Amino acid sequence: MTLTPQQRLILVAAAGSAALMLGALAFQHLGGMAPCKLCLWQRWPHVIAIAFGLAALVAVPRLMALGGLIAALATAALGGYHTGVERGWWEGPTTCTSTGASGLSADQLFEQIMVAPMVRCDEVPWEMFTLSMASWNMLASLGLAVLWGLALRRR
Repeated sequence: MTLTPQQRLILVAAAGSAALMLGALAFQHLGGMAPCKLCLWQRWPHVIAIAFGLAALVAVPRLMALGGLIAALATAALGGYHTGVERGWWEGPTTCTSTGASGLSADQLFEQIMVAPMVRCDEVPWEMFTLSMASWNMLASLGLAVLWGLALRRR
């Protein structure tokens, strides 16, 4: 099977999502870093982008490139949102972040501790060059969005 230049770009972009997924799974299963809820949300668009990439081999590549572009932008947006939660720029989902303990009775505080998530979204468990995994996902996904966009424009 001979691939068109458009299909090659699509497969490179899908491979980028696959590499990011493998990295996340390696951090989780080899590095022992359990993902938080927002981390898991960021993975789904990558899975969708991989599916669009594979579908481009048999379906309309232009349509698949549009789907991959949307998926890459979605995970980049989630990564940006998660970065803001980690940095304290805004609050994250209440099921994933700390709400503070001021004004709580001992019983209320105990209840809050007991229902707290094991992995919080507002903590940075790993960073490189002062950027968290969510930040790196955002940047890498924006790069992948460029590839998907180039594939979309290619005839």
